[in-house]
Amino acid sequence: MSRTIRRRSCAVMAAVTVAMSVVAACGDGSDSAAASPTCPNGKIRFGVEPFEDPAKLTPAFQVVADGLSEKLNCPVEVTVVDSYSAEVLAMRNGQMELGVFGPLGYVFAGQEADAKPLASFGTADGVLSTYTAGIWVPADSDIRSIDDLRGKDLALSEPGSTSGDGLPRMALKNAGIKEGDVNITYAGGHPEALLALANGKVNAAEINSQQLNTSVKEGAFDPTKFRQVWTSEPIPNDPITVSGSTSPEFQKAVAEALLNLPPEAVEKAGALLDVEPAGQLLPVDQSTYQPLFDLASALGLTSKDVE
Repeated sequence: MSRTIRRRSCAVMAAVTVAMSVVAACGDGSDSAAASPTCPNGKIRFGVEPFEDPAKLTPAFQVVADGLSEKLNCPVEVTVVDSYSAEVLAMRNGQMELGVFGPLGYVFAGQEADAKPLASFGTADGVLSTYTAGIWVPADSDIRSIDDLRGKDLALSEPGSTSGDGLPRMALKNAGIKEGDVNITYAGGHPEALLALANGKVNAAEINSQQLNTSVKEGAFDPTKFRQVWTSEPIPNDPITVSGSTSPEFQKAVAEALLNLPPEAVEKAGALLDVEPAGQLLPVDQSTYQPLFDLASALGLTSKDVE
């Protein structure tokens, strides 16, 4: 049907509605998709936490988005957010249907934006992937354990980071060290915390296992010149979540699409999380991340503590 014929058939409605409403009323293939349960807004907005350089994150997660777009018949738009709090706010304000959160960031997103975890990264042998937080010092440092950090400079990543903030601070608390007894500075990210240590700017720094492996591969960090004095228990990797404000039909469709993406659709994103070789995404729920809810409670953290 030509555009002229379509407009004539909608002439009465066109007199009282804008052009976009006319097209929607008369319909074509793209508008039918946009109105479908899997494409409620004409596109799906997919936010990604800033755990790495956006120049690396965007193309890696765009591959995931392209796979989702094909399965859901809807464009998926990837945005690397400015901060952990910005991502929570975007989902809470209805500006983001899907979001990749750090485990601790998900706690606040679940509490304040009704984020629902659907999937996380699996290994090639079908096991849910994990990582660890760590504190490193120069190899010749007199710091031998976390107890020796009193009076020292410690670089953390940024507020709201699971491995770069919450877990190291919990380790200090468990060791009976008041945070005022350690000079904590936030470097602005995992790479920046590592570089602060590598460049001799601090006595110690958090370096999680993901950043460690990435930096060693890139030649940016020589682990033989440094020593790890603390490591955390394994942390389940970042969940891909859906906004609870979306329809049950949408949530079900997205979950099925995520869990049926082929490994090649997630391997680039998985590599940034130190999941190599990556398998398919695996299902997760709130219970997967209960230790992080417990962590936030133990430290008395709220979203106000996340910049």
